[in-house]
Formats: sequence, structure tokens, C-alpha cells
Amino acid sequence: MTIGELLTAARQASPDHEAIVSCHQGIRLSYKQLDEASDHLAKGLLRLGLKPGDRLGIWSPNNVEWILTMYASAKLGLVLVNVNPAYRPAELEYALNKVGCKALVMADRFKTSNYPEMVCQIAPEASACQPGHLQSARLPSLEILVLIGQQPRDGFFLFDDVSQSGRMDVTDLQPYKDACDVQSPVNIQFTSGTTGSPKGATLTHHNIVNNGFYVGEGIALGEQDRLCAPVPLYHCFGMVMGVLACAAHRATLVLPDDAFDPLSTLQAVENERCSVLYGVPTMFSAILDSSEFETFAVDCLRTGIVAGAVCPEVLMQRIIGDLNMQEVTNCYGMTETSPVSFQSGVDDDLVKRTTTVGRVHPHVEVKVIDPEGAILPRGVRGEVCTKGYSVMQGYWDDDERTTESIVDGWMLTGDEGVLDDDGYCSIVGRIKDTIIRGGENIAPKEIEEYLLTHDDILEAQAFGVPDEKYGEIVCVWIKKAPDSDMNEAAVQDYCKEQIAHFKVPAIVRFVDEYPLTVTGKVQKFVMREAMIKALKLA
Repeated sequence: MTIGELLTAARQASPDHEAIVSCHQGIRLSYKQLDEASDHLAKGLLRLGLKPGDRLGIWSPNNVEWILTMYASAKLGLVLVNVNPAYRPAELEYALNKVGCKALVMADRFKTSNYPEMVCQIAPEASACQPGHLQSARLPSLEILVLIGQQPRDGFFLFDDVSQSGRMDVTDLQPYKDACDVQSPVNIQFTSGTTGSPKGATLTHHNIVNNGFYVGEGIALGEQDRLCAPVPLYHCFGMVMGVLACAAHRATLVLPDDAFDPLSTLQAVENERCSVLYGVPTMFSAILDSSEFETFAVDCLRTGIVAGAVCPEVLMQRIIGDLNMQEVTNCYGMTETSPVSFQSGVDDDLVKRTTTVGRVHPHVEVKVIDPEGAILPRGVRGEVCTKGYSVMQGYWDDDERTTESIVDGWMLTGDEGVLDDDGYCSIVGRIKDTIIRGGENIAPKEIEEYLLTHDDILEAQAFGVPDEKYGEIVCVWIKKAPDSDMNEAAVQDYCKEQIAHFKVPAIVRFVDEYPLTVTGKVQKFVMREAMIKALKLA
């Protein structure tokens, strides 16, 4: 089933049932209204000149327009490119060029970010062209800019105008919907590995429709449920486990705010009587630690998902007890596997829910291997590999890194784990040196390469150190030029305008030497241990 067919099926079964509630926008859409509105947007996008196979970027925090763009693009056979709302100009430029985006739908602003201004930093031609006719030296593929908001801007179409033009259009969308193949690419999500620049994980309808379905099955999601999703839509957590899981089970998706806020999340749970709540561990901690937590009624909650990082046992106990989420589950996976490969059960005991990531998902295979690729027996730790319908097609325009990551159909996760006799998997470490900060995967090399663009920085090594709030934070050891007076604040300021806030080093140390192996390889684990000791984190 394609994404478009999934929504149509939900509409046919439950046309008047609420599909989306956007609390911060004051918008409610039934499945019939959602299907019709996304049809109108799809026709509007056709009128702009987009055709099947084109890449359409979406750069926005959580809102109804994000979801409409997802469904409209899928119905046309476009490939939706999820752009992180925290991206700065250098990251945006890389992402749009890597996949050859023809169009970009964007919010007007988010927090301190003015999105149109950032686009114009890269492509100053935008403010001097007719909408739909951008010709940029630095963004050669990008032609069409669509702005979510009410304020007109030179060079940009307004989102509402595009949708309205589609409402008046009599074009038959059915041929486009029929031409969509379940095995064709429908979504690109950027993920950081250990080798520098983000990679575009390319996912099909088959990948993400089915993964959303089985995630929903794992929490017994049904039409009676209302799912509060403060997690970002640009992540698989929000898009697949949230939007698509709800559509597959005709549940109601509730967006409490444009980005996570503990109070707006609690307000949404209480006001909308949500039975399901999603979040990474840091979100649940913020909710439970809120000074106003006790004033909200959360007795309506039944279940939810904790994912993105390991959930400590004490926190899981509080989620079950204080938030009334007796049937909460945790999930493990990666963007490249659509994303979930393992999920605990709603009736698993506390030990299983806090020491394991559950059992392998339906229709997914798992093996644990040694460095030579041999399968290890249960109880022995090694690299976790998964195989099945959920494995991505590959990284967009990057055969080399695709073949490094997928071997004979098996996705090499880079995570070290162990399977017990009952099939429960425990993740015990990482083979790759990816930093995971509050659920965001960060490639150290990406930070290092950016830092090296500064004239005063000769070498840089980035790694993660433990943090009570985020799980990990970014630390860098820098070798600076001999005559440089650079300090920690200067390094952070240099990063703040060009890379996402979660990648900005929280800790900077200036050093003369790095710990090395006998063959000259940098030993990041030694650096990490030194920082843990110095900061008294152990």
C-alpha cells in the first residue's frame, strides 16, 4: 500500500473521525478533510511544475502544513526531503544540493531562525526573481520556493495560495496515484554517520507504511486512541511512528506545539484526553520535572513510546507510575531501517523495558556478528544487523557508503548488542563513534570538518561525553595555531551561525597532543575517559 492509499483507506473507513489536531494552530481535520486538503495541495504543486520523481524539501517545525506536504508529495510520486528545522545555511545548502531539490516548502520562521533570510544568504537571486523561476549559482537544482505564512515575499509562493489554486483545479489525480509504486522512493531523511557529511537515507512507501503499521500494533493503537506527538515530524519518530502509525490505525494525531515544550505537551494531553504519548528520555524527564506537572490531569494516558536513547530504569518507573503509562514501550532502530527494528511489549516487565529494547519486529530478521562477519551465539555481544522490508533502498547518490552499510541485504547498525534466549536485545555500546544528544545523531567528523574552516584551528577531534539531561553532549579537543588567542566562547560563536545548535560543542579543550595508537590513530575513547574523569562525570 502507498502512503496515498493508506490515507484514502482511513478516509473510507472513518471519514468524520479526527485525523489531526494542531493545538498551537487551532486546527482540526477529519480524515476526509485531510485527504481532500492534501489532494488540493497536490494539484497546486502540479501547477507549479513538479512531476513524479522530483525532490521536494520540507523545512519547517511541526504544523499541519508539514503533514499536508507529506501526503500531497506522496500522492504525486514526488520524493519528500525532510530538512532539519535546526539547520543553518551551510547545512541547508549541502542537503538541497546533495539530493537535487527542485522545490522547497518552508516555514517563515522558527525560534530565532528566519528561513527565507537564510535561503537568500545562499541564493540572493531568490529576492529578485519571479516565483517559480529561481536560478541560483549555489543551488542549481532549486527552482520553486513556497512559504508557509501570510506575509508575501518576492520570489516566493505562499503555501495557502498554492493550496487554493489546487482547490480550483479539475485535474484528475488518480493517474498519478495509480502510477505510484510501493517500492519507489517517497522520502529522504538525512542521517549522520561517522564519515562526515549527512547521508540521505532513501525510503520507500513499502518501508515506512509497514513500519508505521507495526509500531502501532506494538502499542495496540486503535481508532479510540489520541496520540500526543511532541517529537519532530522531520524525524522518523514523528513522521512514521506518529503520522503513518495513526493513519494505519485511524487514530488521532495531536500536535501540542511547533516544537517540544513540557507545558504545552501536558496541556495537550489534558485538553485532548490523549491516551498515547511519545518522546525521547529527555522529553519525559522535562515533563515529569516541570514545576506545574502536578496541576495537570494525565490519567487518560495508557501507553506511548520512549525512543532515541536508552531510558534509565528510574525514569521508566516514573513514566509508568506518575504518567499512568502502564503499557509504555521502548523502541530501537535507525533512520535507515524506517526506523524501528525492535520494540518491547505493552506487558513486558520493568526489567525487560529498561535493560532491553524488546524483541525483533514482525517480518524483520536479526543477527549479531563478530568483526569478521560470523554469527555469534546468544548471550555473546557483537554488532547488531537487521534485514527485511524495512531496510532502506540506500543512501541517495552515494553507492560507496550504501555498500559499506548494507551487506547482502543486512543493515549493519554499528551498534553493539546481545540477544538473550527469549529474543530480547540489549544494546551495550556503539561500534561507530556517533554522538547521540537528546535523540539527535551527530557525526563527529561533520563538526571536525566545519571547525577546520577556521584559520586558527589546525586540528579538531569531536566526541561525546555523558550528560544527565541529554544523554551525551559534544566535546571537542582542538589544536590551535601558535599565535592564536582563541577561547572556548570563540569556538562556540563560530559554530552557532552555521551548524545546528545541537552540534555546537558544549565543551572545548585546547590541547597540544592527542592520544594515539602505535599506528597513529586518534584514540577518542581515551579522550572521552579523560574528560569523564576531569569533569567528575563517572
